[in-house]
Amino acid sequence: MNPKVIITCALTGAGDTVDKHPAIPVTPTQIAAAAVEAAKAGATVVHCHVRDPKTGKGSRDPALYREVVTRIRDSGVDIIVNLTAGMGGDLEIGAGETPLAFGPATDLVGPLARLVHVEELLPDICTLDCGTLNFGDGDTIYVSTPAALRAGAKRITELGVKAELEIFDTGHLWFANQMIKEGLLRDPLFQLCLGIPWGAPADTTTMKAMVDNLPAGATWAAFGIGRMQMPMAAQAVLLGGHVRVGLEDNLWLDKGVPASNGSLVERVIKLIECMGAQPMSPAAGRVKMGLKARG
Repeated sequence: MNPKVIITCALTGAGDTVDKHPAIPVTPTQIAAAAVEAAKAGATVVHCHVRDPKTGKGSRDPALYREVVTRIRDSGVDIIVNLTAGMGGDLEIGAGETPLAFGPATDLVGPLARLVHVEELLPDICTLDCGTLNFGDGDTIYVSTPAALRAGAKRITELGVKAELEIFDTGHLWFANQMIKEGLLRDPLFQLCLGIPWGAPADTTTMKAMVDNLPAGATWAAFGIGRMQMPMAAQAVLLGGHVRVGLEDNLWLDKGVPASNGSLVERVIKLIECMGAQPMSPAAGRVKMGLKARG
């Protein structure tokens, strides 16, 4: 079991959740406020997406990231900032017999275009989604090819930003380990992402299989989506890992009770404390992950 736990709070995501919850953070002001709320509740790290303030849809506009990061850094609250670099990988295959008639959900750009905001803002951490995935029951695929991943990993390393490798299935972990063998990544973090259709399921057997294939001494975390958020958090701690919660992954505190990012952080801290573990402060998390001290 892991007695000292890094708690990441994923604040908003890019999913179609705005109409499913009364207070999904959408604007940069709201997202930054959610980060401060999570930090005050005891989070170690905040994982940030941005959304188009007019539509609520996921965005990769560097100006929106700039405002969010500036507001977080100016808040006076200590928190480790983790920016997604996963936007720009969506491909909606045309329906039926017209697969090349790509749909309106398509937003597909190259590996370096996905890192424009990371290049400018140099967060503590950024993500790298380590493979292609059938994303849900429709015709949308998340695309991240081996060549694109190698290019992205190389650039993240050159920037001196810590890579968090998002692992949605076992093949993703296989390729992540390959990039480490090739010297493209230095001491990355691993985030095991469980329960997203149709990736790895959120269960003990799958998490254990992934953990058994991590590099020796790797720093890793895991999460489950929806009602499996807290069970998978407990499982991760038992297996020696860290945890992620937040409105990106789960909208509910209890049945019929909408969550906030702060309430989910508080809930998971209560859970791990009942297990005999303690949350790490941002300062302790920086030491654990080999990040620069806050200036």
